[in-house]
Amino acid sequence: MKYVTLGRKGPKVSEIGIGMWQAGGSSWGSDVRDRDCVAAMARGVELGLNLADTAEVYGNGHSEEVVAQAIRKVGRDRVFVATKVSGDHLRSADVEKACRGSLKRLGIREIDLYQIHWPSLWDQVPLAETMRALERLQRRGRIRHIGVSNFGVRDLEEARSALSRTDVVSNQIQYSLLHREPEAELLSHCVREGIAVLAWSPIAKGLLAAKYSATRRPKDRIRSEEALFKPANLRAMHSLFGALRQVARAREKTPAQVALRWLADHPGVVPIPGVKRPAQAEENAGASGWSLNRAERASLDRASAGALARLDTF
Repeated sequence: MKYVTLGRKGPKVSEIGIGMWQAGGSSWGSDVRDRDCVAAMARGVELGLNLADTAEVYGNGHSEEVVAQAIRKVGRDRVFVATKVSGDHLRSADVEKACRGSLKRLGIREIDLYQIHWPSLWDQVPLAETMRALERLQRRGRIRHIGVSNFGVRDLEEARSALSRTDVVSNQIQYSLLHREPEAELLSHCVREGIAVLAWSPIAKGLLAAKYSATRRPKDRIRSEEALFKPANLRAMHSLFGALRQVARAREKTPAQVALRWLADHPGVVPIPGVKRPAQAEENAGASGWSLNRAERASLDRASAGALARLDTF
């Protein structure tokens, strides 16, 4: 397993992470079971995946409780725990309360990476207030590193300017072959500033596994309501799926592993694919330790651009 640094002088984490959103409950389908999610995370850790990402809003804290079970199984020292404070809990007192709740649910004394899940949308809480609260938690030994999630360049720089003794080490954003908006500005900014990008939904909720079609669609609530899974959009992705399969066959990999590798080959990008069964953790781990060549990347880029040009996301 290859390990990379979060930020310029941050911690070492596996170049592929473990996303635990699915462990939040039944929204991802009736086949999601706590014991399977625990086993999936434990298997990932066995294979060297040490970055486990969760949030207080995933199943109203249930995902954190599932992560706690896996931590007890594999040992605290083998897991880099990343969780998030809700964008609705960004007042100073609310940040501290949320952190206490996450620590309790996770069963740990210190959170390795505590992230703002999204900027304050409705309450308009000043970022300076939130960042000062996070820095106090860091001084008290409740959190080790500070991160953000779903931040654009302006919010990211405002957040960083409010810190007096540390820096933001990561920005968790949606990024994949089907979500390439960060390439316009945010990705290069983070690379230039030494801020790691944690890519959520790196295989686009399973789309880039190239197993769905207009006549074979997922039935769980989250994906059945997702515009990308509309039959017309699935037809528009046919060439992209074909490109993924072609590279996968040549490399003796799966399409999902190729999609993850495409991300991990970007400097400073760490994909965090979700898992709900051990086999998925094994597949994700297989995306580490190799690289795509220039021709393979060009093929995927062309197919991605073609698919994106034909999508209807409304």
